[in-house]
Amino acid sequence: MQLLVTGATGFLGGAVLAELAATPTWDAARFMVRAADLASAQVRLRETLARFEVAPELVKRLHPRQIVLGDLADPDTIFERADLSGVTHVINNGALATFGNHPRLWEINVEGSFRFIARLAEVARLSRFVHVGTAMCVGPDAPRPVPEDWPPAPDAHHLVPYTGTKIAIEEKLQRELPHLPLVRARPTIVVGHTRLGTRPSASIYWVFRSVQLLEKFMIALDDRIDVVPVDWTARTLIEIATRPTLKHDFYHLSAGPDMASTFRELDSAMARGRGTEPRAAVYERIPAEGLDALIGTFRERLGPCSPRIMLRALKLYGMFAALNMTFRNDNLRDEGIQPPPPFASYAEVCAASAEASTVAEQMVADFK
Repeated sequence: MQLLVTGATGFLGGAVLAELAATPTWDAARFMVRAADLASAQVRLRETLARFEVAPELVKRLHPRQIVLGDLADPDTIFERADLSGVTHVINNGALATFGNHPRLWEINVEGSFRFIARLAEVARLSRFVHVGTAMCVGPDAPRPVPEDWPPAPDAHHLVPYTGTKIAIEEKLQRELPHLPLVRARPTIVVGHTRLGTRPSASIYWVFRSVQLLEKFMIALDDRIDVVPVDWTARTLIEIATRPTLKHDFYHLSAGPDMASTFRELDSAMARGRGTEPRAAVYERIPAEGLDALIGTFRERLGPCSPRIMLRALKLYGMFAALNMTFRNDNLRDEGIQPPPPFASYAEVCAASAEASTVAEQMVADFK
C-alpha cells in the first residue's frame, strides 16, 4: 500500500499528517504540498507537525522522498515532477477552504481537482480513493437530521460558494469517473483538537467565543450544533482509507443527533476554560439584523477588530448556526468506528487555549 495525502499542510490535512506520524503507515505515506521546491515543502510539513505538537523524533522521520510537490491550480505539473504510479490509496483533502468569495474557488476545487484526480486514476493503481467533502454541501433545505442518502437538489441554495464547489466536484467524479474506487467522506463542522484545543488552528471556534462575549446571537441556547474534533476526524479518515474492506462508500463524519452538543452545554464548558461564569442567564437570541445594533460594542467586547468585517462574518456564521442541522452517521456506526466525543467535552480545552489570541486573529484562518 502507498497512501497519498493531499492538502497535508491545512488544518484537517495537517491533522492526518500528525496522526500518521506514529503509525506503521507512515513510511508508506506521501504528502502533497504546494511549494517551490522540496526543501520549502519539507519546512512546511515540519512546521505543520510542530503545530500539532508531534514529538521531535517523529518529525525527523519525514523524508524528502515522501513529498509530492503539487498545486491544484496547476495540476498537470504535479505529474511532471513526481511518479505517482505506485499510489494505491488516497485521502484527498486538498482544496481551497474559505468562507469568503475567493475568485479561484471553482478553478481549484472543481476544475483543477478533477484534472488531478482523472490523471491520477490513469497512472496509479488505485484501490481506494477517499474524497473529503463537507456535510453542509446538501444546502439548508435538507431534512433534519440529514440522512446519509439524502441527494442535494441540483438547484440547492448555498450560503457560501465553498459548499457549492464541494458538491460539484463530488457529482463530477461520480458522473465522469465511474471506475474510480470512490469513497465519499463528509465531515461536519470541524472545530478544535481534543488535547490541544485551538493551538493548531482556531478555525470556526472564534464564532463560539464571540457568541459568549457578545451574550447575543442568532441561535437558541438549546439548539444543537454538529461539531467534531480535528484529531478524531483525521483518525477516522485514516481508518476509512486503510481498512481492508468497507461496508459503504459514503460516510458522514459527524456527532449525529444524539451526540451533538447544545449551546447551553458549550457555554458552561467554555466558561470553565476561561475561568468565568456561564452567560446563559443573560444570553439573548436575536435576529440577524439585531447584530447591527451591537457593532459599536465589538471592539470593547471582542477586542481589536474591524467592526464591519466582524459583522459580516458573524452574520454569515449565524445563518449556518440558525439552521440547527445535525447529520446521521449510521454508516460509520455500522463499520464499528468509534463516534466522536461531544464538542462540550473538549470545549473547555478550546476556551483555555484561545485566550492568548484575539478573536480577529483567530478568524483569519477562515477567510482566505
